[in-house]
Amino acid sequence: MRLSPALYVLVAAGSLTQAAAVDKRDLASEIWADIESAASCTACEALLVVLKGLAAFGNTIFVDTITEVCKLSGADDPDVCEGAVALEGPILAQDLRGMTVGSHTSTLFCNTFFGLCPFPAVTPYSVTFPSPKPATTRPAVSGQPPLTFVHISDIHVDQFYETGASYNCTKPICCRPYTAADAPGNNGYPAGPYGNTACDAPVSLEDSMFAAINSIAPNAAFTIFTGDIVDHAVWLVNETQVTADIQDAYSHMASLPHVYTTAGNHEASPVNAFNPAAVKTSLDIQWLYNLLATDNQPYLGSDAQEIQNFGAYSTKFAGGNLRIISINSNLYYKENYWLYEKTMESDPSGQLAWLVSELDAAEQAGENVYIIGHMAMGLDDALHDGSNYFNQIVDRYSATIAALFFGHTHVDQFEIAYTDYTNPSFSNALEVSYLAPSMTPTSGPPAFQVVSVDPVTFGVLDITTYIANISDPSYQNGPTWVEYYSAKQAYGPLVDPPLTDPTAELTPAFWHNVTVAFENDDTAFQSYIAHKSRGWNVPSCTGDCKTSEICGMRAAEAQYNCATVTPGINFRKRDEGLERLPGVVEERVCDGARLRPLLSKLAARDGLLEEMLEKVQVKYRE
Repeated sequence: MRLSPALYVLVAAGSLTQAAAVDKRDLASEIWADIESAASCTACEALLVVLKGLAAFGNTIFVDTITEVCKLSGADDPDVCEGAVALEGPILAQDLRGMTVGSHTSTLFCNTFFGLCPFPAVTPYSVTFPSPKPATTRPAVSGQPPLTFVHISDIHVDQFYETGASYNCTKPICCRPYTAADAPGNNGYPAGPYGNTACDAPVSLEDSMFAAINSIAPNAAFTIFTGDIVDHAVWLVNETQVTADIQDAYSHMASLPHVYTTAGNHEASPVNAFNPAAVKTSLDIQWLYNLLATDNQPYLGSDAQEIQNFGAYSTKFAGGNLRIISINSNLYYKENYWLYEKTMESDPSGQLAWLVSELDAAEQAGENVYIIGHMAMGLDDALHDGSNYFNQIVDRYSATIAALFFGHTHVDQFEIAYTDYTNPSFSNALEVSYLAPSMTPTSGPPAFQVVSVDPVTFGVLDITTYIANISDPSYQNGPTWVEYYSAKQAYGPLVDPPLTDPTAELTPAFWHNVTVAFENDDTAFQSYIAHKSRGWNVPSCTGDCKTSEICGMRAAEAQYNCATVTPGINFRKRDEGLERLPGVVEERVCDGARLRPLLSKLAARDGLLEEMLEKVQVKYRE
């Protein structure tokens, strides 16, 4: 590490008085030098000593210094740095003050934020169940006429979207008049009235999609909404805006068939900040749980009050033998900084124990269950420990759980749960998680899905995706919503024997066999890749990309998804370091936090290192 001797003494001593005398630009420069030189897990742990010392000086010095680092790096515009670090920095500082360097928490921190340490091994923990797993399995479908429902996700409505504002701005999300040059009439990149792929969704797009749902699926029994209402301008978001956004979205959703909702990571302010009950803070998320309980009351009745506990609930569908359990997956999300406690909890807020009790009661009552949440638990966004413990529950109650539904990635994909992830096969495939594409067009054409299910077993029979082609020249005259593809029609013929019967279930075994077909039939696999982004700027995916993609399909538990960590300092203007340019498919646009892309890309060298260092030198010569 290259920390100057004088500054090291101040940091090690934790002297607030002396540290206050250090010019924040000098301190930022030293921090910058240490970050860019860190290239191993050991170096990251040494860096944590410095950051812990900085955090010990208090939130003000920590926020001021990291803000200066952000500005010097060019990671974001100065106002974005100031807003984001002011919101997220105090949480990070509290984490660092309680962290023991070399612990499970610090290793995970280095893995998540810097990409320098390997994934730590899952901490062994056995979930307690009231009774052993029964020998029963999921029932066969009844063959009766199907029931349908609608799945929507990640609407990200931008109440500040302006038609004519520039869609080619310097901020993480555009189509707002951030400056006079961005305002309508003053730019060469005017946004249309129904949205742009560089921007979140205008209210007009929300109205268009909801009207299309009622027209295309007039007989839908209900709607599942798997989270994320608030826009991506996270450096400007506060509790007042989040409250207004949620209430406005719920008022629009009143036009849809009976809605079951879940909380997305953007429903918090600061973004992602869902503190477990054991973490006491003035930034407590209870206000959101109270709000969601009130706003869900028309749909859930007295069951809505459960949301006040930790943002989850369990309720019975009035039209059949189905229980819908909505979990708060943000309590296992690695970008939720509140989770990086000195000793990380096995069951934050007791949600897993609650889930077991609800599933056990459903099993005893002979109910079918849908679990809904925002973040699918097999994604590399999920903490491996929490994902493992959740998967134990899914395995135990696999005969009761009919399917799981999530969002978050903005793309159309699925994950399979197995009894043995080291040897996945059709015979040990247990459950399927379905991830819906987004309404917000940042990852392609706005979309929703109509799900056809057996009315007795609630097994999934088909999923049909509908889109509005945002690349069509007539789109801005008013979106036209059309069928994009049917899962059964696209993938049913790939297996042997073909699965084409409208009343046949898309079982976990079926989906495993589809992944085998993808391995052997590259045309079919490339069709799947196109479906993920609704045909928008379809990326090339061969070799390692294909292997990793199929691995992810076979991993409803995060530690098996083949994700790797890669250090680098690719500074860009979008989440996870991806530049906002036409033709870039971004699968991480939902992360939201600005500090992680800042810190994670500071850790090692790539083609932009010299440019960044030169900027620092110029800055300090001024």
